[in-house]
Amino acid sequence: MSEDIVFYTSPMSRGRIVRWMLEEVGEPYSTEIVNFGPDMRTGPYAAINPMGKVPALTHRGVTITETAAICAYLADAFPKADLAPALDDPARGAYFRWLFFAAGPVESAITNTSLGFEAPREREVMLGYGNLTKVLDVLESAVDPARNGGRDYIVGAKFTAADVYVGSQLAFGLMFKTIEARPAFATYVGKISSRPSAVRARAIDDALAPMPVA
Repeated sequence: MSEDIVFYTSPMSRGRIVRWMLEEVGEPYSTEIVNFGPDMRTGPYAAINPMGKVPALTHRGVTITETAAICAYLADAFPKADLAPALDDPARGAYFRWLFFAAGPVESAITNTSLGFEAPREREVMLGYGNLTKVLDVLESAVDPARNGGRDYIVGAKFTAADVYVGSQLAFGLMFKTIEARPAFATYVGKISSRPSAVRARAIDDALAPMPVA
């Protein structure tokens, strides 16, 4: 049964990634909107995620936080959606590699660079990602068919939860100009963001977003 999926989010947050993943899964779920500010840090939601941030998910009495972890959990919890390689599929290694490469080095490199932090070259090894250019070079090699052996998606010929997460990170980065606008990134994002589930998820969150004040 999947009717007990509860999705905690704000429509202008990383919850948009999980919304897309839920729409890919295709199982019923309910949405709880959590407003930025005290609502995220106090009251009932504080018990769901003491970090005071969204998104979060509860399912069958289990609480899952962290966007990449939620995507991975949903892919395994609902295998009929075929969004993750099987346990005995060698592609599962690449699947986890790129899913958590985006959650780790990519996220850290973008955030630190946006905040103006840049380590001296001789100390880049301490960061775990080196520098943003290096991270983007590696990511580009993973999504560019001309450099990845002709793969349509980041793992292979099949779309997976890794594409949801990696594609979302790239889309956000290109939109907010925190990621260099390389042709391979634009092509990859354009391909996956046109999926019906992605379009549907954006429409849902856009409709829930607060209207701008005139």
